[in-house]
Formats: sequence, structure tokens, C-alpha cells
Amino acid sequence: MAHWNKFEKDLNKLIQYISGVPEEDPDFQMALQFAWSNVRFHRFLDVDSHKITRVIDGIHEKLIIHSELPKAVSWRRLTDEFLELPLETVEGTKTKEHYAILSLLLALSDSPSNSQYTEKARQKEEVQHDDFDWAKYLMEGEEIDIGPYPDTPEWSEEESEEELQESLSREDSGIQVDKTSPEEQAQIKKAAPHASSKVGEPEARLWLEQHVVTQYWTNRAFKFSHSFHLHSNLAAVWEQHLYNTDPLYYSDERTFVTEAQVIRETLWLLSGVNKLFMYTLHDGKISVRTDIMVAHLTQNCLRAVLEQIAAYGQVVFRLQKFMDEVIGYSSESCPPGTLPMCKKFTEPPFRTYQSFVWALHKYFVNFKEELVSIEKCMITKDETVTLAAVLEKLAPRLSQLKILHKVFSTGIAEVPPDTPNVIRASHLLNTLYKAIIEYDSVGEAAEQTVSLLFSLWVETVRPYLEIVDEWIVHGNLSDPAKEFIIQRNNNVPVNHRDFWHSTCTLYSVSEKTGIAENISDGAGSSCNIDQESSSKQHTMVSFLKPVLKQIIMAGKSMQLLQNLESKDNPGLLMQNAHRDAERKSLYALFLESLQSRLRYRENPESCEHAVPEQQATKESLIKVQSIVARHLELEDVHDPLLAINFARLYMEQSDFHERFSSGDVNVDRSSESVTCQTFELTLRSCLYPHIDKRYLECCGKLMQTLKTDYKLVEYLQAMRNFFLLEAGETMYDFYVAIFDKVKEKESWQHLSFLNARLQEAVAQHYPEDSSRLSIYLENIDIVKKRLPVHSIDGLTLSYKVPWPVDIVISSECQKIYNQVFILLLQIKWAKYSLDVLRFDEPTEAYEKPRETLFENSNWSFEALKSPIRPQIHRMFLLRVKLMHFVNSLHNYIMTRILHSTGLEFQHQIEEAKDLDQLIKIHYRYLSTIYDRCLLREKISFVKEAIMKVLNLVLMFANRWQTGLGVSKIESIEKMESDFKNCHMFLVTVLNKAVCRGSFPHLESLASSLMAGMEQS
Repeated sequence: MAHWNKFEKDLNKLIQYISGVPEEDPDFQMALQFAWSNVRFHRFLDVDSHKITRVIDGIHEKLIIHSELPKAVSWRRLTDEFLELPLETVEGTKTKEHYAILSLLLALSDSPSNSQYTEKARQKEEVQHDDFDWAKYLMEGEEIDIGPYPDTPEWSEEESEEELQESLSREDSGIQVDKTSPEEQAQIKKAAPHASSKVGEPEARLWLEQHVVTQYWTNRAFKFSHSFHLHSNLAAVWEQHLYNTDPLYYSDERTFVTEAQVIRETLWLLSGVNKLFMYTLHDGKISVRTDIMVAHLTQNCLRAVLEQIAAYGQVVFRLQKFMDEVIGYSSESCPPGTLPMCKKFTEPPFRTYQSFVWALHKYFVNFKEELVSIEKCMITKDETVTLAAVLEKLAPRLSQLKILHKVFSTGIAEVPPDTPNVIRASHLLNTLYKAIIEYDSVGEAAEQTVSLLFSLWVETVRPYLEIVDEWIVHGNLSDPAKEFIIQRNNNVPVNHRDFWHSTCTLYSVSEKTGIAENISDGAGSSCNIDQESSSKQHTMVSFLKPVLKQIIMAGKSMQLLQNLESKDNPGLLMQNAHRDAERKSLYALFLESLQSRLRYRENPESCEHAVPEQQATKESLIKVQSIVARHLELEDVHDPLLAINFARLYMEQSDFHERFSSGDVNVDRSSESVTCQTFELTLRSCLYPHIDKRYLECCGKLMQTLKTDYKLVEYLQAMRNFFLLEAGETMYDFYVAIFDKVKEKESWQHLSFLNARLQEAVAQHYPEDSSRLSIYLENIDIVKKRLPVHSIDGLTLSYKVPWPVDIVISSECQKIYNQVFILLLQIKWAKYSLDVLRFDEPTEAYEKPRETLFENSNWSFEALKSPIRPQIHRMFLLRVKLMHFVNSLHNYIMTRILHSTGLEFQHQIEEAKDLDQLIKIHYRYLSTIYDRCLLREKISFVKEAIMKVLNLVLMFANRWQTGLGVSKIESIEKMESDFKNCHMFLVTVLNKAVCRGSFPHLESLASSLMAGMEQS
């Protein structure tokens, strides 16, 4: 019963702590009854310790991914400490009770990764020591004989044997026994019994100072024994020489150190230790102390050597400081006296810097291991270690530190603090890329440098490749730090008609100004990548430049494709997740390709076949070198080193051995393999093919989806059917109704009439397009209204294109279609007006007014003496000339321009690889028909002459229908003169254009019009 009473008290406390409801409240009693029933009558499974461990590891990993390093460290340490602590009622550690408590806490927690947490220092309970002297209390009144020498420790046979063995071993090992004065030995013996006491006591510290190491870093000068050979006392000899030669020479007080001490502090300095004796750190700069001296070196010589080492220590310090800032950034202000560099990272550093720091960290781990091995060699004294030998052994590492410092200074330190992340990341990658290209051109002399830079570049480029992979695989441009050169415009949704053109912004970096600029958006970015301004050099991430267009197209295609597929197939997300579990990332594929390309360096099993392969390669190299040398001699170039380098570049081609074995070896100076370096060839064979493959997959799938599911080709054909009048019978019914209204002098500018006639004409042959087509009128210029041919300029045909087809057929495209549509209507109107004229209309129109004239007057036919028959004949001839002109123009537009260009357009659509290419093909097609229909502003004078002839045709048709009178003979002569002038002008202009070769498509029109000219 007492057991349940204890549980009831605990339940009361738990309910009060969680809910805050007092015990007097009825709700408290209901909660207590509920909790009590669950405790007494419910049974729960034991907690799964493995599951809790996985949850703890998952939270720790999530905190690291979110860059919450302090929280991750605290989480891991506190959970581990709790599992190792014993509970009050349970014995042991990591018991099921421990995991049950953790399970409860995890169940009560609410998003641990999103909560703000700062660990507070916990005050440990001080253990109270019992200072009571129990020995004195218990021995009170007892007399103990401690002998004549109370300070002598108790004698032990084991201790005497150990001391004897120790003395014998020192003498037998050949190590010189420390020879000190009797007074010092007495002091040592006096202090020896206290050596086992605490280190903090003065006697123990004195014992350590005398037996462990000489404290050369203190102000006290110590003497040490060394050889009296001349070479070992060069500093004293040189000092004496200065005293003898210069009476005013004064020697400052110096501290003598050994070469071993100099080497150890040098190793510590290169390991990143800043608090040293010989090297001092002041205001971020490492300098050498001036008051130290080595017995066998002069002070100037020692200082010169140490200053060189200090320069490398400065490099290590700068790189280590940068690494510390990136790994443990702080938003707090920097303390005074520190470098201003630490003010850069007021927010978490972006991933490119983190990857670069990780590459530096791995390099310094290997470097420090090498330094530790040297220090161990000094401790064991297996071989002689001198400062010169250490510097010679570290020479390759020191040269690599120079390269790292150069890359760091150029790519990171020289960038202003307020520079956007996109410039920082691209500038760092470009710096590494250019450095690899620069040192790679040297050849084998810089092989280690290229290997170092390449390893740095491979690690640093990882975030960029991960961003590219996420975009071209999932359509998600995940770049929270905005370090990628392509940024997503979140203001434009995917289902917007301007998505393809304005969804992304491509940034470039101006090398002169260092300012990021938006050079182009969307689809236009891919066509202007290679263009450079004459005043500024725009560069982007150099290694991505050859495939930047493919990345942009694949990313946008996948983004659009994901939206289309998720709209049609809601369960696609689970399918993609299963597919991604089996897919390798772009970075992993890149590394695999690199390993396969360089596996002869990494695979030890290939060493057996390495010798014959190397011999064959050497023989091939000699043979190719002789061939290249002969070709160079033809150009009066005698450079064997150049011939060797050219031969090596040829041998790096993948198909070299096949071509060489077949005897097909050509030294082509324009070959790409000659101008490209090894690193660029590596990218072409290891990285670019994976991006191209994904580009073809994404864009091909999107094109197939648009053509099959969204009927893109059918909509393009509909635009040609109605706007370019390829559906001749359908559109004939529409525009003939308008022309008849004009002929009958009836009003036709009614939207109801126009739309009714259009719907009636289209519904007969294309019922699926009738709901999409509509027509409306726009206001036209008052000057144009006076000319009959321009009275239909206000007609505007509209076709409703659904998304995503409107990405290709945009509103701007429909404006161009409408301009061609109006031109075709004008030509059709002129042709129709001439075609409907009858030969008997002028005679009938003339006879009727003549009879009326004779009935109402005293005139006679003989009195008029008017040459009516010749004038009618002139009308017939003029009609034929006008018909020849209009038919020639009509045939040129409909066959030579629209039909032939349309066939080319259909063939290009079938071969289009991506949506951007299809958009360009469509724009190019519209631009072509716009130019060849003479609608360009540059050749507007030709169009004006054609419009003048078409207007003349409409006026002539009106005269033909109204008949000929005496007053209208002059108008016929004027029309003949105007037509002749326009005809001659057009023939002259077109012939000149054809002769220049600038407009070859006009040759057929020029020939046809030339045949219709009158022979003078």
C-alpha cells in the first residue's frame, strides 16, 4: 500500500508541474483519476534502448546539419553523462530505467532542433573535507620513539633494490651521470623524499625543474654542458671577434637554447601553437625573439633561419584562424587587438567556405602527423635530428604552404567583407581552377602542387555539384546562402506564363570591379553566356562554363516537369523517393569517374602490369615525339621540350592507342587536345558527361510530355492554320464575308458579326479550336483610315493558348502572327477584288448612263466623240497587269515564304532537344517570316510601295464597278502612271538586293515582277 501511496504523490507532482492546475480544481481530480488508472491497470512495453539511441543520434546529426554545433555538442555530452550516471534506486549505468527517462523526455519535447538553447554552467556541490586530525586525537597521551633522525623516511628493501638497479642502468647505458657539486647534491637529497608530494608544492616544482627540463623560457639564465669544439662554440668565437674588432660593441643579455629546443618550438609553431618562447604573436603577426642564441650559430644566422620559419608559421596562423572562424563562427563583436577578418562571419558561413575549410583541415591533419613523427624521432633519439635536416624534410610541405597562402590570399582574404556570397564562392573556385591550370602547364615539376590544389578543388566544389544535382534531379534549387551563380526568382510561380524566361537569374563577376551583375534571365541566359563586354570581363565559375547552358535547361525542365507530373500524378513523390534511394549523386559519380581515370595511382594490384605498360608508353612517347619534332622543324622550330609536351598531350587522349596502332597520327595544331590542359580534359571526361546525360534525360522527357500530353505541335499547327491562312477553305469563308460587305458599301466593323462569321467558319472543320479563337478591333491611325487597304488594320485575331504551351506561344508571338495575318488579308483582299471583276461590267456601267444622258439632253453620240472602246481596252490591260502583280506577290508569300519556311520549322521542331531550343526555333521562324514578308522597319519603303499598289488595286476595282465616264478617263491614266512607277521602283530595288546577295529569297519575286514590266 505504501508503494502505491508513493506513486500517488509522484502523480500529484507530475500533474501540477505539467498542467499547473491546483489540487482544489475539479479538473485536477479528473486528470489524477485518468493518470492513476493508466498507472495501475495499463501495461506498457519496455523501452527499446536501440530506438532511443537512434533518436538521440538523429537529433545530434540534425543539429550538425543545421549548423547548431554548440547545441549538438551539449546534446551529445549531456545524454552520454546521464547514461553513465547511477540512479538513486537503480544500480549500474545505461539501464532500462535510464532509457525510460530519456524516452519520456523525448516524448515531452517539442522540436529540439528549433528551440533556442544556451547551456548554463552548473554549480557542483563542494565536497566538504573533514579537517579533524583523528590521528592526533587517537594518539593523545601516547609516546612514540621515532629515532635520532626523524626526517629519514622508512626503509624498504624494495626501494633499495630499485635505486640500485636504476644507478646500474644509468652507468651501463653510457649516459653521462649528472655531475653536480656536493652542496647541490645535498639539496637534491633533501628534496628527494618530497618528490612524491603534490606538484603544486614548491619543493616538488623545484625537483621537477632540476630533473625534467631546463626552463629556458624564464628570465633566469641556465648553463648547460656541451662540447668545447670550435664548431660547437661558434657564437662565442664570433662574439669574441666582435669585442676585439669593435671597441664600442655592446652585447645584450641573451638566453642560450639548444638546437633541439629550437626544433621543437619550430614544430609546435608549424602545428598551430601560438604561445611560444622563441616565436611571439603580436597584433596577428608572428616574430622572432632577438635575445636568444644557439652556441654553434651566430645570432644573425639563427635569426635569418627563424624568420623564414616564422613566415611559414604566419601562414599556418592565418589559415588556422580562418578555419576556426568558419567552424565556430560568432555573432558577437571581436575583441580589440584581433584581426579584422573575424568580423566577416556574423552569420553561418556558406557551404563553399565550409568545404574549403574541411579540405584544409584534412591537409593539416596529415601535416601535423608528419610533425609529430619528427618530434617522436627526436624523443627516441634513434637518429640525429638537426634544424637543417628538419627544414629539408619539410621543404615540400613548406612550398605547399606557400601555395595555400597564395590561394587563401587571392581567393578569400582580398575579398571585401560586404561582398555577396555568390562572388565569394565563385571567386574562390575560380582561384583554385586558375591555379590548377597554371601549375598544370608546368608539367612534372609541379605534380605535387597540382595534386594538392586538385584535392582542395574537389572538396571545395562539392556544394556546387550538390546544388546542381538537386536542381537537375528534383527541380529544387536549394541555395539558402545564395552562393550559387544561378538564383531562383521566387516571385514567379512555376505555373506562370513567364516562368521559363524569368524564373532564374544568372550572376556574373566583374574582374575589374568585383561586383556581381545580373547579365540575363531565364532562357536568354543560356544564349548570352559566351558574350563579353569590351569594357568589363564577366566571368562565372569557370569549370561550369562549358555546361552552364545544359545545367540551366535541365534545372528548369525538371522544375517544370515536376510540377506537371505532380499535378497529374499525386503519388509521384513516393516513386521519386524510391528512385533516389538507388541513385548516385552527381558528386559521387564524379568521384567514381576520377578514381577510374586515376586508378593506376591508387590500385596496388596494377603494379604487376605497370612496368610493361610504362615501357610501352615510353616507346610511344618517343615515337610521337619524333613525329612532332619533324612537324615543328617544318615551321623552323627546334625545341625538344615543346615536342615532348605536345606528344604527352596527344597521348592523354582516350583514343590515342587506337589511332596510333592504325597509323593514323596527325599533328593538328588546331586540335582541342593541344590547346586544353590535363585538368580540363579530366573535367571533360569525368564531370561533363554526367551533366550532359542528365540534361538529355530531363529535357527529352519534358519535350515528350509537352508534345504528347499537352499537344504542343497541334497548337503550333493551329497558329499556322488560322493566322497564316494555311487552313485556306476555313479562313476563306471568314474573310470573304468581310470583303463582300466592303464591296457592297456596308458596315462590317461589328464584333458580333466578325466573331459569328469566324466561329461559323472554324466550327465546320476545326470544332475543337472554335472556343479558343476570337477577334476584336483595335484603333488605327487616322492617316491610314483614308487609304482603303488600311481599313482592315484594326482586325486582331486572338487564340487562347493553355499553360504550359503559352511558354512557347506567348502574347509577343501572337503580335507577330497578327502582323503577318493583316498583310495576308490585304493581299487576299486585293486578289479577291480583281478576281470577282467581270468583263461586261464596264460596258454595262457605261451604256446605262449614256442612254439617260441622251434622253435628257440634245447631245448625240457623234457629238461626244469620246474614245470609250479604247479606254475600256486600257482598263482590261491594266487589270491584267495588276492581277499579274498581285498573283506574283501572293504566290511568293504563300509558297516561297510560308510553305517552305513552315516545312523547315516542322523539321526543326522534331529535332529540338530542350524547351529553350524549341522557343528559339519558334522565335527564329517568326523572325524569318516577318523579315521575308517585308515587315521589318529597315525595308519599310518596299512595303509602302507594295501597299500603294494594293491600294491602287482596290481603287481600280471600285472604278471598274462604277463604270467609265468622260470625267474618269484621267483617273485611269493616273492609275497607269502610278502603277508603272511603283512597279519599276520595286523591280529596281529587288534586283539590286538580289545582285548583292543579301536577300536571296527575293529572287523569285524579282523575276516574276520583271516579267510583268512593259518593254520600253
